[in-house]
Amino acid sequence: MPDSLVAPGEPVRHVSPVAPGKPDDPGESAALDDRIDPDDPAGTARRLRARVAAASALLLTSAEQISDQQAREPSLLPGWSRGHLLTHLARNADSLRNLLTWARTGVTTPQYSSPDERSEGIERGAGRPAAELLADLEESAAALDAAAASLPAEAWAAHVAWHAAWYTLWRRLTEVEIHHVDLGLGYSPADWPVAFATYSLEQYADFADARFPAVELRSSDTPVVVRIGPPADQPTTKVTGPVRNLLAWLTGRSLGTGLSAEPACPLPALPSF
Repeated sequence: MPDSLVAPGEPVRHVSPVAPGKPDDPGESAALDDRIDPDDPAGTARRLRARVAAASALLLTSAEQISDQQAREPSLLPGWSRGHLLTHLARNADSLRNLLTWARTGVTTPQYSSPDERSEGIERGAGRPAAELLADLEESAAALDAAAASLPAEAWAAHVAWHAAWYTLWRRLTEVEIHHVDLGLGYSPADWPVAFATYSLEQYADFADARFPAVELRSSDTPVVVRIGPPADQPTTKVTGPVRNLLAWLTGRSLGTGLSAEPACPLPALPSF
């Protein structure tokens, strides 16, 4: 998936798996409208903005607890400290704000000005004190939200980069939810909203290309069935389990606990995104 969630060629350190069959928070659906409707760009953007705000608030709560020493300790993402992750999340917010500028003005404004801007920005900021990392994360998230709040309704249908403008907020939600787990501070795939995990599983499956084995993924707690691997290959294996477990496994955030394969066999090995 663009704006890679995994260091190139590196597997993710695994986090605690989701307990099989863990029920969803009964207040979740009532609190936020989860619909993703590409035919309603402005409405979808409004709903996603609320989701991003909720996820960002939880992330900031976790980040507030990080000491200077913890900021320099390894995250669950190989090769990156927690400082790298927090800096990446801040620069990601800035870069996605560029796409909203593109949508608002109609002037091509790339997410990053050069191929090296992303990596150089992360390295430059990773070693800062925890208080600076937190302030940067908070300020960049607020600036992105302000840009989203001011975008005219019709602009959410504009095409920016490789997608519609509303999808920019989905990309941000994915970065926040996935990398919150990678911080290794107690937030786990079990904490992902089911609505997020459901749509994410569908989106990640679209990016699980010919490098992946042909497998059918069947959610046991949502009506989602997706296929990964070469489109021309018929899956010979079905992997079933709760949707958060499936997403955690597909993205390398768990070893597949809570999942079962049919016919009975070890889960297929997956490459990293």
